Parts: sequence; structure tokens; C-alpha cells
Amino acid sequence: MALVGTDKDMSFYIGREASKLWKRFCAEVTTEINLLAENWKYILGGLICQYIHGLAARGVHYFHRPGPILQDVGFYLLPYGLKFQELGQDRAYISETVFTTVFLSFVLWTFHPFIFKTKKIYTVLIWCRVLAFLVGCQLLRILTFYSTQLPGPNYHCREGSKLATLPPPDNILQALLIVPRGVLYGCGDLIFSSHMIFSLVFVRTYQKYGTRRFIKQCAWLAVIAQSLLIIASRKHYTVDVVVAWYTVNLVVFFIDKSLPELPDRTSALLLPVTKDSKSKEENHKLLNGNLGDPAEWRPRTQINGKIVEDGKTVHEAVINGV
Repeated sequence: MALVGTDKDMSFYIGREASKLWKRFCAEVTTEINLLAENWKYILGGLICQYIHGLAARGVHYFHRPGPILQDVGFYLLPYGLKFQELGQDRAYISETVFTTVFLSFVLWTFHPFIFKTKKIYTVLIWCRVLAFLVGCQLLRILTFYSTQLPGPNYHCREGSKLATLPPPDNILQALLIVPRGVLYGCGDLIFSSHMIFSLVFVRTYQKYGTRRFIKQCAWLAVIAQSLLIIASRKHYTVDVVVAWYTVNLVVFFIDKSLPELPDRTSALLLPVTKDSKSKEENHKLLNGNLGDPAEWRPRTQINGKIVEDGKTVHEAVINGV
């Protein structure tokens, strides 16, 4: 009889939590749709710029001419000074694995408000910000690698490789089409590294809006490791990585200063407008994880874009509106 009672209690608990999770998810979807309706132009513009950046990277491949690999300090220091061997073609996937981990982890984190009770950001607004950072960096990158074409150090960009050059496109469709193979085996788009742009933008964003100190430390270590792996894989010259480090950080700093700060999630300013005040109040509770027992209610503090980190305030200021 005790086992039967325990099973019933467990089923009741699971059903109650699943119901709360579903309501929270639906409330978050409603809010994000409202935000998307207001900010879709920024999202669309950022995605179009991603396509333009990919098109520009493929276009410079038509101008690439293989030649002797330039003298590079990183190529000499990594094998001997740091005892870090050249990875070679067979192990080039290691740097891509690190990048993919950083990329996917950040994307998943930006959607955590749909699931978790504790939420610090709005998914639409954070991506508007991230896309602004990416576009600013990528425009500078396009100007840079079109200004001077360097012989690529990657194995498929060297003399004797069939992939080192691209024949002129047969038609306009072929010129405007971006294929995955072209992204993986591009040449000529060197200064500065696109992988570093994405990784640094993502890590800097989490540094500001994330809450877990340990994850922040791991993220920065992953970006440092990725920098070394990119050079060891001969995907870029050292200058491509070095320029990315200071350019991306400066671009993000100045764009972030010019953008309005993200709103506090405890504010109801951006919640969907409903005729029923009770429904509006319930939405507010759902979105901030305050549904049910008042004992579960806890403050969600965001201060000038800096989140309370592991329960400790890291900055002191007053939040500005959208």
C-alpha cells in the first residue's frame, strides 16, 4: 500500500511540474512572438548580413592564388616553444570540435528562458544584440580580406591542390549559391578569423549576461585553446587570430555602449498586453518563475546589464529601459 501511495504521489508531482513547465513555455512563446513582431527587421537584417558575409568569403576564393606559405611566428613557436605539434589534415577536426561546442552551447543558452524558471534574458533581444556585434565585425573582415589576398596556409589552399582556386562561375545562380563544401574549403578569407569572431562575440555576451562563473572561465579557456588550435591546424596565420582578438573586443565594446541596455526580466514592461489584468499577472509570474507557492518566489535582479552571479551582486547601477 505504501508503494502504491508513493507512485501516486510521484505521478501527481510529475503531472503538476509538467503542467507548470508547459504554461511557462507557452507564456514565454507569447512574449517572444510579441518581441519578434517589434524587432523582426533587426533579426532579418542580421541574417541577410550573414549571407552577404558568406557570399563575400566565397567570392574572394575566386581571386585566391596559392603560393609559398608566409613566415609566421606562431608556426615556429607552437611546435617547439609550447610543444604543440602541427595537427595536420587528419586532426584538423579538433579545432572545429571546440568551435562547434562553443557555438551550440551559446545557442542553447539563449533559448533557456523557454524552459528554466530562472531567466535573465529575452531570446529575441539577445540575438538582436549578438547579430549587431557579428555584423560590425564581419563588415570589417570583408574590407580587410578583400584589400589584400594572402596565400592560404591551409592544406587545401596550397600549391598543387585542386581546391586552391575556383573556376569562374558559369551563371549568376552558381555565384550566389553558398554550399557547405565551399564554407569548409574556402581560401583567401584570412584576415581576420571568422571562427574567432563568433567565439569571442558569444563568450563576451555570456560574460555579461550569464550567471555561472565556472562556465565563464571554461568559455574563455575554450576560446584560448581554439586560437592555438586554429594556428596549429594551419587554417589561419597567427596575425589573423591576433587581429581578431583586439578587433572583435573593440567592436563589441563600442557597439554595446551605443545600444540600449536589455530590460530587467522582473519588469512587466515587455509582457504581452492582455485585456484581463489577472491573465497579465499570471503571465508575469510564469515568465519569472513565480507560479504557485509564494515560498518559491525569489528576486531576479539584473543591474545595468550585469546579472547577479552565483547570488552575489557584481555591479551597482540602475537599469535603463529598452
